[in-house]
Amino acid sequence: MTAQLSFLDQVNRSFDRAAALAGYDPHLMNQIKECNSVYRLTFPLKRDDGSMEVIEAWRAEHSHHKLPTKGGIRYSLMASEDEVMALAALMTFKCAIVEVPFGGAKGGIRIDRRSYSRGELERITRRYTFELVKKLFIGPGVDVPAPDYGTGPTEMAWIVDTFKSLSGGELNAEACVTGKPIAQGGIRGRLEATGRGVYYGVREACGVEEDMKALGLSTGIEGKRVVLQGLGNVGYNAARFLANDGALLVGLAEYEGAIADPDGLDLEAVIEHRRETGSILGFPGATDLPSSAEALEMDCDILVPAALENQITEENAGRIQARMIAEAANGPTTAAADEILLEKGVTILPDLFLNAGGVTVSYFEWLKNLSHVRFGRMEKRFDETAQRQLLSAVEQATGQTFSDRDVSHFASGADEEDLVNSGLEETMVNAFHQVREVQKNHGSDVDLRTAAFINAIDKIVVCYEELGIFP
Repeated sequence: MTAQLSFLDQVNRSFDRAAALAGYDPHLMNQIKECNSVYRLTFPLKRDDGSMEVIEAWRAEHSHHKLPTKGGIRYSLMASEDEVMALAALMTFKCAIVEVPFGGAKGGIRIDRRSYSRGELERITRRYTFELVKKLFIGPGVDVPAPDYGTGPTEMAWIVDTFKSLSGGELNAEACVTGKPIAQGGIRGRLEATGRGVYYGVREACGVEEDMKALGLSTGIEGKRVVLQGLGNVGYNAARFLANDGALLVGLAEYEGAIADPDGLDLEAVIEHRRETGSILGFPGATDLPSSAEALEMDCDILVPAALENQITEENAGRIQARMIAEAANGPTTAAADEILLEKGVTILPDLFLNAGGVTVSYFEWLKNLSHVRFGRMEKRFDETAQRQLLSAVEQATGQTFSDRDVSHFASGADEEDLVNSGLEETMVNAFHQVREVQKNHGSDVDLRTAAFINAIDKIVVCYEELGIFP
């Protein structure tokens, strides 16, 4: 077995493979690859019982070719400098692929949030924000965090509140972070955006008849057997949207174990069972599996790893039976496993494209905060009136009469969530076909991950050329 590369080395290995094919100046490629800034910090936490604990945290800004930088903050015992640098690099390329004007960044605090009270988590979050403000590692035009593993809207609300108190009346203070509650400047549709984006990406991939035929599958999601690892925000929503489109959830995995049923699992019933018992194990009618890892090896059409990095490794890649892997998590497949899976003919929808729904809708939230107006507020009623006038003209021309229900349905103007979801779908659909086009142009030896990196590199190089750097 080969030595395990660090997460950052794995990202750089994929980048180097793409850079060799992209054909640009090697010095420019090195500039794009390197992480620009890393801030490591420690601070004390007074626990509820009066004891003191030292908290270790990081914030990495990978690329400043676009500002602000953008990336989530995760609370995890796995958090490290290598991890945040790797995730920041992925964010740079992810933002380029979906064409949002950010450089990549990432933050991490090395804690298990389940071991802390709400008050302790608030003190950790606010102190971390204070430290970022002191070093100019946060701000609407500087660096804009978001939720990630172990964080959510509550932590983002604490961050924006702390930033506001320290920013001296900054007009655009709400834009210092995204993924906030609606009342604190958030946007409708952000919570499920990453999972919805995963669904859009999988749907597009399954819609290409040529590619599905090569995998021995029919087109469309209907009837596809799906195994999903991780029922957090991303995994749950990805599973929900896939199931709503006809996918069969034959396996679900969480940290406590996994369950399987070849006839399909009722997602909402599983979630309710876990809420009541604290575990997905013991779900009526399902078979318990001893570990989350075992679920990855189940026979299925689509495997969706939606937990943490390094879940599919050189050790288990040979036993993976899925025909397609949809990387909802960041870095779930190691470089060595990637090679094994590609040799087996498995299609991998790469993380730096597939889970870009979160940053896409975060971009919409950032724009909303800067413009200080809710999407749809100015045009919704105008659109409704225009549609009603059109329906009235059709009635007069044809003699057909529409019911009040039909008029209400067809003439409804788009509200904020409609516009957000439409923009997300447009982004994910275009990004997939751009990446696939790059893959086709470079021949059959180039997989979708390499094609995605090439696509990102092409777009970042344009920024440097416009700056007159490395013409």
